[in-house]
Amino acid sequence: MESVLVMYPSPGIGHLIAMVELGKLILKHYPSMSVTILTIPPPFDTGATADYISGVSSTTPSITFLHLPTPPLPQPLSSYTSYPALTSELLALSNPNVRHALQSISRDSGVLAVVIDFFCTPALGVAGELNIPAYYFFTSSGTGLALFLYFPTLHRKNTQRFRDANANTVHEVPGLPPIPSADLPEPLLDRSSKEYESFLYYATHISKSAGIIVNTFESLESEAVKAICNGLCVPDGPTPPAFCVGPLISTQGGECGSGGGGGGKECLRWLNSQPKRSVVFLCFGSLGVFSEAQLKEIAVGLEKSGQRFLWVVRSPPSKDKSRRFLAPPDPDLDSLLPDGFLDRTKDRGLVVKSWAPQVAVLNHNSVGGFVTHCGWNSVLEAVSSGVPMVAWPLYAEQRFNKVMLVEEMKVALPLEESKTGIVTAAELEKRVRELMETEKGFNFRNRVTAMKEEAKAAMSDGGSSLVALDKLIKSWRQKQI
Repeated sequence: MESVLVMYPSPGIGHLIAMVELGKLILKHYPSMSVTILTIPPPFDTGATADYISGVSSTTPSITFLHLPTPPLPQPLSSYTSYPALTSELLALSNPNVRHALQSISRDSGVLAVVIDFFCTPALGVAGELNIPAYYFFTSSGTGLALFLYFPTLHRKNTQRFRDANANTVHEVPGLPPIPSADLPEPLLDRSSKEYESFLYYATHISKSAGIIVNTFESLESEAVKAICNGLCVPDGPTPPAFCVGPLISTQGGECGSGGGGGGKECLRWLNSQPKRSVVFLCFGSLGVFSEAQLKEIAVGLEKSGQRFLWVVRSPPSKDKSRRFLAPPDPDLDSLLPDGFLDRTKDRGLVVKSWAPQVAVLNHNSVGGFVTHCGWNSVLEAVSSGVPMVAWPLYAEQRFNKVMLVEEMKVALPLEESKTGIVTAAELEKRVRELMETEKGFNFRNRVTAMKEEAKAAMSDGGSSLVALDKLIKSWRQKQI
């Protein structure tokens, strides 16, 4: 009977890419296995998932995608407060379809394990009922995993909303530097919210799995990994084994923006004509959008900085609530950016609409800095390319990631918002100049270049990530005996 690994990612493009890359890594080193990935076509924008899945299916036929029905949502999209709330509802409603899929696969194959995303926690119980070992794949950082494992303890220790805490309040989490309340992941800030309730449920259950696979490598986050493995993050119970198997980097362009097409070739042609390490790349993930006022501030800051730049611009969020979870149209650059900006900067800047091939861009030797939203896939892509960062978090756990990048890893400069929530042109100009022109920026580049070599070593024969992968596969095969 064929041995199958079933994977169940969250619908978001960043989560899907990381899970697919894990599947590819397993098949590269253990080609006798097969991988089936359960997907749910979401009724909202999650990035260019359909195009991505089509591309993977054509290049990696040993990965099978099983598309589950999309369950009807009980409320209109406009009534949901956030992407996490929407995603949580969709995946909870999908449990009957997941059960049916696992039962169907089990009739013809021996299921080694089911690997689930953090958001797919409702499926943990289904796997248990079917006697299939369930593992989590944590698509964010090792420090993020330490925090989420410890979150139930933080919940018990604190009675007020983290959002209402004194600005000087910090939280001690094993393996991490002190975390200010304001920098905790967004869904954790309001204990009365549906998102908080869902994340507490996820965090409580992750320690009940058979193991946790993490998209990181040990030397990048050594203190957090040590705290997790020593059981310090779950003080009132056992911690499942953790397997750091990263960095898992997409070979299909990364997660910058949504869409695709001819813009990628234009970017790379333009970069070919730029001096080495001279270009600042600005890109903010598949869901990162700015107001028109903020886009103008970015443009002014870039122009005044005097630096060469490649900037991916997406349309501002829709003012129509019924459209806020749907894909935005391509931006009208002439109306969104300051008058004459494109013409004045055409000799040293390129603005592209909606999408760029992020991995290829970051690996281009003309790129010397990266202004990023601090999504974990983007962080790993920058580290693996040896590119230092300016941290501009926008949503989810990105403020927390920023603290780690700036304070702990020391590979990024922080961008600070004004009291109105805007990053001013002067602030962006200052940080971009600091990264590209000063000794501090040069030191960051040296540091992240060393991390790039550590990442390569981790994924080489005998490296920490491949050793961890081997342990993981052996644990699955032993359970099958």
